Amino acid sequence: MSLNKNLSTSRSRLSAGGGAVRESSVALLGALTREAVLVLAGTAVIALVGQLRAPLPFTPVPVTLGTLAVLGVGAVLGSRRGAASALLLALAAAMGAPVLQGFTSGVTASFGYVIGYALVAVVAGRAVRAASWPRRLGLMMLASALVYVPGLAWLAVATGAPLGAVLGMGLAPFVVGDLLKSLLASALPARLSLPGRTGLGG
Repeated sequence: MSLNKNLSTSRSRLSAGGGAVRESSVALLGALTREAVLVLAGTAVIALVGQLRAPLPFTPVPVTLGTLAVLGVGAVLGSRRGAASALLLALAAAMGAPVLQGFTSGVTASFGYVIGYALVAVVAGRAVRAASWPRRLGLMMLASALVYVPGLAWLAVATGAPLGAVLGMGLAPFVVGDLLKSLLASALPARLSLPGRTGLGG
């Protein structure tokens, strides 16, 4: 009788343990699904907002609202999700998906800026949590500036142009616009950012 009781207790413990494992697995699957949906949504926002553009005749780099979209996505979704959204956009474009301005794709002369979106998102995700507005603005300006690091380097390699020409094509025409985008992004209240920004989404 004691043996039956022990067996019954063991079965109960195994059943409880199995139930806990199933609940944990379901919770993990739900969290991963939520993260995937948020990253895909961020990529879609960047791609769609980036369609608003103004081509310039003297440079292969168009004026777009892509940087503003990335600032917003990074601020709302957080650094990791924002960066993942930007990297997914770059991967999709490189694989031929029409996600770049004008619903184009490919590794073009301005592709370095698309890669730089990930850096923008990382800093924007931290900027929105800054304690004061001046600090938030400064970080948003830094985020906007970081896109030029890979952007100008890629443009120089793709065009073979000298440094002065690269700066004229890839920096000078966009500085004022990026300052305005940073100003707009810095006005985003921290309460707009999604919960769960730490861990997977921080």
